[in-house]
Amino acid sequence: MGSARLHIPSIKLLHAEMAKLLENTFRAVNIGLVNEIAIMCEKLPIGVWEVIDAAATKPFGFMRFLPGSGQGGQCIPVDPHYLSWKLKTLDYTARFIELAAEVNSSMPHYVVKKIGEALNEQRLSFNGATVLVLNVTYKRNVGDTRESPAFALIQELVARKAGVLYNDECVSTLMQGNQTLHSQPLRSELLQAADCVVIVADHRYYDVPWIVGEARCIVDTRNMTRGYKDETIFRL
Repeated sequence: MGSARLHIPSIKLLHAEMAKLLENTFRAVNIGLVNEIAIMCEKLPIGVWEVIDAAATKPFGFMRFLPGSGQGGQCIPVDPHYLSWKLKTLDYTARFIELAAEVNSSMPHYVVKKIGEALNEQRLSFNGATVLVLNVTYKRNVGDTRESPAFALIQELVARKAGVLYNDECVSTLMQGNQTLHSQPLRSELLQAADCVVIVADHRYYDVPWIVGEARCIVDTRNMTRGYKDETIFRL
């Protein structure tokens, strides 16, 4: 009887933990899917945001996920990897998890390529260019930078010898290697001085019309510039 009392709660705990892993994996896989759809749409070429809007008009069976510069937070980038690792010890490959992780982890590099295209339009290279990153958190309106794709994006820009500045009212400082970066006040002078402005997370406090009017060019990973047809705006 004593062993049975211990056994039943332990099974319930396993079910609860697996339910959490299922929910996190569900989001990771769907984020990976919509990120890959964004890449496909660029190659076709059609607008991924318009495609998502059209699909979302279906009254049932479709859940709206949005592309971006990657995935972040404590759960989604980490927990599915744990599940995948555990299954490998049981001689099984969690293919959906690993493919989604491959796509999602490649998105910062994909965004950097977009930045390169935006700079090329101005006859500029990464070397010596000033790139202003707006928002370094992994999602809107929070100060949480855990596993934020902004870090990989900034790291690659620095490796390509770009000068990187950032603004995020939720994050006053961040570490880039051995260097501490400080959030810069968002003023007209800063926007005008940047060769490219990159929107990583869609904090609601930004005055988008003002940013569009001041910035030389924008790489928008969150569709904050929806409705603007300016040729200097590059979207996923």
